[in-house]
Amino acid sequence: MGMRALFGWLLAAGLLLAAGTAHAHPHVWITATSELLYAADGSITGVRHAWKFDDMFSAYAVQGLESKTKGAYTREELGALAQTNVESLKEYAYFTFARADGKKERFNEPVDYFLDYKDTVLTLHFTLPLKNPVKPKQLVLEVFDRSYFIDFQMAKDNPVKLVGAPAGCQMKLDRPSDGSATAQKLNEQTFLNGENSNFGMMFANKITVDCP
Repeated sequence: MGMRALFGWLLAAGLLLAAGTAHAHPHVWITATSELLYAADGSITGVRHAWKFDDMFSAYAVQGLESKTKGAYTREELGALAQTNVESLKEYAYFTFARADGKKERFNEPVDYFLDYKDTVLTLHFTLPLKNPVKPKQLVLEVFDRSYFIDFQMAKDNPVKLVGAPAGCQMKLDRPSDGSATAQKLNEQTFLNGENSNFGMMFANKITVDCP
């Protein structure tokens, strides 16, 4: 895998932010769909994400990758990049935060991950298994980047699916209000002052599932 592709991903994953530079605006845009996975006994076992990257980042990430067909990449050819992606996401808790009846739940490392490339756009698919499957009355799942380096938008059509959920479970999605105007007002200093270190929470996509 080319160094540029690797560097591009690390840049996008916001590792440069860790070096102390902060920007109150996104550099990478992701359109996401999520599936909540349920076991036969009605407990939630994990989340399956598909994250579609913006054109610019997609072009950057595949630069220098070997492929048999010019401008096309197979799942196998994207395998090393997919692995780098999920490994570098670990530090950010996969931008996925779950609470079952108010209690924080943790995820195991991703499984079944792969990238596909279609119409010049890269999509990362991966499943995050819950460390402990849970059967809460209410599950809240939030997808966002605290540093707001990556802007997550849930897809317009079918953004969230419940797979195998018990009858009677109701799902609601709260999309973030557009805070980019606010973001521009914040200069980097305010941003670094702790108060805004969780600035990205304003842009959280919040999925709430209530089960009887």
